Amino acid sequence: MPIERLFDIPPYQLAHYPKTDAIATKEGGAWRAYSTQEIIDVSGKLALGLMALDVKPQDKVAICSGNRSEWALVDQAILRIGAVTIPIYPTSSKEDYAYILKHAGVNVCFTSNAEIHAKAAQPGGPAHLFTFERVEGARHWSEALDLGSADALPQLKAYEQQVKSSDLATIIYTSGTTGKPKGVMLSHRNIISNLESSITRFPVDSQARAISFLPLSHIYERMLMYMYMRTGVSIYFQESLEDLGDRIREVQPDVFTAVPRLLEKIYDKIIAKGEALSGIKRALFFWALDLGLDYDVHGRSWWYNAQLALARRLIFSKWIAALGGRVRVVASGSAALQVRLARVFNAAGVPVMEGYGLTESSPVISVNDLRNDGLRFGTVGRPIPGVEVRIAADGEILAKGPNIMQGYYLEPELTKEAIDAEGWLHTGDIGEITSEGFLRITDRKKEIFKTSGGKYVAPQVLENRLKASRFIEQAMVIGENRKFPAALIVPDFNFLKDYCTLKGIPFESRESIIKDKRIIDRIFEEVQEANAEIGHWEQVKKIALLPAELTIDAGDLTPSLKLKRKPIMAKYDALVEGIYGEG
Repeated sequence: MPIERLFDIPPYQLAHYPKTDAIATKEGGAWRAYSTQEIIDVSGKLALGLMALDVKPQDKVAICSGNRSEWALVDQAILRIGAVTIPIYPTSSKEDYAYILKHAGVNVCFTSNAEIHAKAAQPGGPAHLFTFERVEGARHWSEALDLGSADALPQLKAYEQQVKSSDLATIIYTSGTTGKPKGVMLSHRNIISNLESSITRFPVDSQARAISFLPLSHIYERMLMYMYMRTGVSIYFQESLEDLGDRIREVQPDVFTAVPRLLEKIYDKIIAKGEALSGIKRALFFWALDLGLDYDVHGRSWWYNAQLALARRLIFSKWIAALGGRVRVVASGSAALQVRLARVFNAAGVPVMEGYGLTESSPVISVNDLRNDGLRFGTVGRPIPGVEVRIAADGEILAKGPNIMQGYYLEPELTKEAIDAEGWLHTGDIGEITSEGFLRITDRKKEIFKTSGGKYVAPQVLENRLKASRFIEQAMVIGENRKFPAALIVPDFNFLKDYCTLKGIPFESRESIIKDKRIIDRIFEEVQEANAEIGHWEQVKKIALLPAELTIDAGDLTPSLKLKRKPIMAKYDALVEGIYGEG
């Protein structure tokens, strides 16, 4: 049974490894699981319901929700008609909702709760709105199940048969760091080719479980959802990050995906617990940590390996237990992963594999693999099968393959800028390919800036070095057309409170502590350490501390947690001028 369309995947699973818990979501304190057969049956009823609302092939239907079983069921229903799924981030602004729903021409929309429903239910919005949770005055998604008629089954079958692998399956609006969202058009073939190639890098099988909490509205988690279904991995959806640790220990996943920010927070919590220990337990914890930070893919001396084996039994086994005890692979993407985190997690027996891709490439271009000597720290792995990568003369990474998007929806000129006449996608990232064939990302092409002295600075390199400090939560390096680079820094205020207690420094408020010269000087020591081993012209010469985290809601970050540099610069204009106004 070939898989040519995304709705071919559940029948494939049914034929090869039928599941009683193909997908599951926690409802009212208990897991509500759907079997493979239920996915097929429920999505079929939903498809008939959508057809009763006059949804036809290539019509656009939106899903605006966190991760839950209903997301997958509605998506399958849309695809079976030959219609197009329009996912929208739950955290997107009301303005973005209005723009996307209008731009895509959405007439039917599914939202998760009252807050998101309010963003979608704007004047001129979709005619038909359904919610996954019970919301007063709104139609519940279960109503859509009853709208259809069995008489329309032949028409649904006809629609399914008409869908080709080259047909548009979804439009994913990327928020970007500036301007209006762009609609990335991905076909069934784009995504299927990517999941089939990605399977070769994931050591999981039909006995495995995954916990899915990164947004399905991003192609990263969504492609993996399809890949899990294709390989028979049971998917446990988690909508909130608040009790994620409890859910991970409950589900005991073999695989999950993460962004570096999450791994940083997990690491910081582990370190905080280590700091709270005393005596021999504390000494053992930091002995093991130092071993982990010195870990190498190809091992070290027999003495090092013997110590590591002991550290894994005494200390790192607790790390693995905190992640459910069964994790076989953690895929990290969306942003650069600090090398020290990759080292220490792999040393601990938690295989964190960093990968790289874009929405425009469905998304995976390359990914590390613990097997077959396929892992190198500080790289994003080798390109996956079927995807070609080359480096342009200016250092930009170019990619080509069946996973490359059809283009930007209603934006032919932007499409020409992104994909050249030979079919190469211009990623906007700068990188290099090592002699062993591993891809290394060095910066974003658009984010590299030039100082007034004519020197080029790659900000991400130093930002990642800065975030390695326990004092620093977030950092943005600035200095375009200025005399020197500087940095806006958000301290790790939880760590800072403990530090202040230890040093006898009053911590009355965030606003007061970031003005304390002792704190500024101490954090600048961390900056100086990060400055080591990079060119003098790239080094941060001054800093300004910010009193609050950069967030999506405040308009500082994109939904995939990338810095919106221009809005941040505008927001903190006075601070920036203060940095450079002092000479």
